[in-house]
Amino acid sequence: MSQIFDTRYSWSRLALSLGIATVGNVGMWSIIALLPAVQAEFGGGRGDASVPYTLTMAGFALGNLVLGRVVDRFGVSVALSLAALLSSFGYVLAALSPTIWLLSGAQFLIGLGTACFFGPLLADISLWFRKRRGIAVAIAASGNYLAGAIWPLALSGVLAASGWRAVCWVLAALVPVVVIPAAQFLRRRVPAESMTATAQATSLIPRRAPYSPRTLAWMLALAGIGCCVAMSMPQVHLVAFCVDLGYGPAVGAEMLSVMLMGGVVSRLISGFITDRLGGIPTLLIGSVGQMIGLFLYLPFDGLVSLYVVSLIFGLSQGGIVPAYAIIVREYMPAREAGARVGFVIMATIVGMALGGWMSGWIYDVSGSYTMAFVNGIAWNLLNIVVILTILLRSRPGRATGALATA
Repeated sequence: MSQIFDTRYSWSRLALSLGIATVGNVGMWSIIALLPAVQAEFGGGRGDASVPYTLTMAGFALGNLVLGRVVDRFGVSVALSLAALLSSFGYVLAALSPTIWLLSGAQFLIGLGTACFFGPLLADISLWFRKRRGIAVAIAASGNYLAGAIWPLALSGVLAASGWRAVCWVLAALVPVVVIPAAQFLRRRVPAESMTATAQATSLIPRRAPYSPRTLAWMLALAGIGCCVAMSMPQVHLVAFCVDLGYGPAVGAEMLSVMLMGGVVSRLISGFITDRLGGIPTLLIGSVGQMIGLFLYLPFDGLVSLYVVSLIFGLSQGGIVPAYAIIVREYMPAREAGARVGFVIMATIVGMALGGWMSGWIYDVSGSYTMAFVNGIAWNLLNIVVILTILLRSRPGRATGALATA
């Protein structure tokens, strides 16, 4: 039984999953790079222009829950192929959209498909590792940030030369052409007897948890909303923020790439920390760092200083969301991994959607992003309070230690 975990095949599967995630997660970031162009074409305020992103994240949230269940039942290969087709269809509709509201509906479908390349994919890869589960999940989750770092820059030439609709046509072809063939190599599933044994091992863990699995899931969901409302402020509005300051969208895309590459580094470091300390302490460390990064945006608006602050922010918050998946796997049965991870990740994406729209609305009301940053800090504080409550109620001993002993 043990030979299926942390094997050469496990690492090969992880490498392929990372590549698929880097392509598939473009759906989460493309609309951010297109936001100024969309606003210029359709008009309206920054809040209205943020609606397509908000609907993207709403679809992303629902997709993490629904497609997580598809992974549990049919395997990740089937789910990824369906997700690629759904994303492609959404991009076709986006390219043809005559109004921002129809574009928003198309973005909902894109978000729904894109979701499979995050939470459900993390849940799947977590099943193939035990000793190195933290770093494995962190590597897979890095595909999301790599997509954000690579694709806005890679597509900037198409955007400048042919407009945002041409970008949508390119992505409508790219995602299924790459993902569907690659997904066929992930058809192998964890044997049923290994799943049963893992479930029996993890069934010992809730006695060490501070709350019942259901209560803990809802607390993690609340914490996820808080941290991701805060996280969305720089991630969603950084390009628009740079445009307002006179630096232009290309500089904003570069700054976003710097932030997200910092996030990749942060996720990898957090993976090692998670394997040593566990998910809850790792989540708390990242959340405190993220709030410090948000504070630093308030006094600085120079070009060089914004690059530095964006890097600091990325280095602080990259490990936050993967930590939720690890916490779920530490305390809850393996047979429920897709659904449980999907639920908690769904909550974090709800936070991203809410925060993306809220920051745009605050900008329209106040005329600047200052209060939007302050709003993010307040939500970040909520996250810290919830995680501290869980940590202080935890009993001695780590869940992962219990799993290793079992």
